[in-house]
Amino acid sequence: MSKREPKALRGPTPRHKEGDEVVYIDTDSAPRLIFSGEDILAEDLPIGTRVVYAKPPIEGLNNRGAAVRYAINHPIDMDPLYAMLAPGMRVTIALDDISLPLPPMRTPDIRQTILEILLELLDANGVDDVHLVIANCLHRFMTEPEMKRMVGKKIFDAFYPDRYYNHDAEEPDNLVHLGKTSHGEPININRRCVESDLVIYVNITLVPMDGGHKSVAVGLCDYESVRVHHDPETIAASDSMMDPPHSMLNTQIVRQGEIVDQHMKVFHIETALNNRMFASATDFLGRNEDEFSEFDRMKYEALRFGLSKLPAAAKRKIFGAIPSEYDVVACYAGKTQPVHDRIVAKLNEQYMVSVKGQSDIAILPIPYVMPYSINSIMNPILVQVMGLGYFHHFYRGKPIVRKGGALILCHPCYDEFDHKFHPSYIEFFNRLLPETRDALTLQRKYEEEFARNPSYIEMYRRGNAYHGAHPFFMWYWGEQGRRHVGKIIAAGAQNAHVPARMGWERAESLTEAIAMARGFVGPSASITLMKWPPIVMADVE
Repeated sequence: MSKREPKALRGPTPRHKEGDEVVYIDTDSAPRLIFSGEDILAEDLPIGTRVVYAKPPIEGLNNRGAAVRYAINHPIDMDPLYAMLAPGMRVTIALDDISLPLPPMRTPDIRQTILEILLELLDANGVDDVHLVIANCLHRFMTEPEMKRMVGKKIFDAFYPDRYYNHDAEEPDNLVHLGKTSHGEPININRRCVESDLVIYVNITLVPMDGGHKSVAVGLCDYESVRVHHDPETIAASDSMMDPPHSMLNTQIVRQGEIVDQHMKVFHIETALNNRMFASATDFLGRNEDEFSEFDRMKYEALRFGLSKLPAAAKRKIFGAIPSEYDVVACYAGKTQPVHDRIVAKLNEQYMVSVKGQSDIAILPIPYVMPYSINSIMNPILVQVMGLGYFHHFYRGKPIVRKGGALILCHPCYDEFDHKFHPSYIEFFNRLLPETRDALTLQRKYEEEFARNPSYIEMYRRGNAYHGAHPFFMWYWGEQGRRHVGKIIAAGAQNAHVPARMGWERAESLTEAIAMARGFVGPSASITLMKWPPIVMADVE
């Protein structure tokens, strides 16, 4: 990336604003701070570039414990929780895994707060057959320190390991077949949950794709249940996975969730967070650069200098040690769909920014962390799913880049993998992608081989590895993006072979990437930078 001093950071400059969150650069204004893996770079953008910023964080609830108690006592379309409880009941509390939220929130985690309230209520009503199950599906099992951090030492010591554990999607005796949907989609769910008198799902819904029926129907299922919608055609048919009414993925999961609700009594407690992803010392990174104070600019220069002296692993460790200062902005409880609808409305209030029209070129900064790289490495497949899967789908209406346009992903694209967490990814990247990048071919020829591989199953069950099928699902999640754009350029990639293997072109810098993109779509091409993080979604008119 550009090595010159970001001299324009010395002071704010004029700019044309349209709305509160969309900024058009029409002068020699301050360089934009762009995330590229573990680095934050100050980059000049061409005159007329549109930069879409996140909204300021919504004010958090004054007393989140009180909000939880109110929600479970005034649920939507269900009886209050205390009215459902009786001595001798079997109750299972299911929890989202470490993929939510990201970066991890400061302690106490909202799941700990909710659990403390629930366990006190269960105890007061004579319910002592209680298990805590992490709804990890085919994600890696959480480690003991991660599990302790999520629920707090007191709860961990009381329940771990016999009554607080990860869901095992590869233990046949641990699963119950509930039936098939009208479209033939099977649904197999954790036995402890199916055989419980009541399942309470404690949910953090970070983006609209999460939560709702996805919590139980995906989080507590197996490979056979999840493969029917984690496939290339479902993703390609999803006109934004972040807009549930237009997501084929959501449609299929809801069908499975309705089967779940026919067989199980599930009480959802769903929460929404604001977008305060940065700690106080680094919160300037999420703001408009034109509004930086002198102190913000000093902090940026100090951060830039410090990062420049460290290897990538050290930078990852530093960023990973800084928890996010999220606030809870909504908590609802009760029946699955109406609870989820209210949470999604709150998320849209926080994330959706009105944007007029699509662009010929979109610039997507890829930060150091994503749902499957917590306490790990952002390997090339995860860079791909972050850019073409998640960020491409961060829209409502239309994608930010037009059909056939150019997409620029800012990331070093390290050829680096975590052997403990992502072993099947290594084989997928080095053995399969040199043969084909076609998602349908990969699905037909190799998905089951990896999914049934005894070594990968053992590493999933006895270690902390993602399931053997997981890299396939992550590749499929980029399918809509791959089919939509005409060219993908990796700006700042530190090597040539990773972008080439992914089917992308490589540029040394963002400036070079923009020139390459303009050569593809035309010299007068319109450009939009989505300024992530924190989370922002484009409501494209």
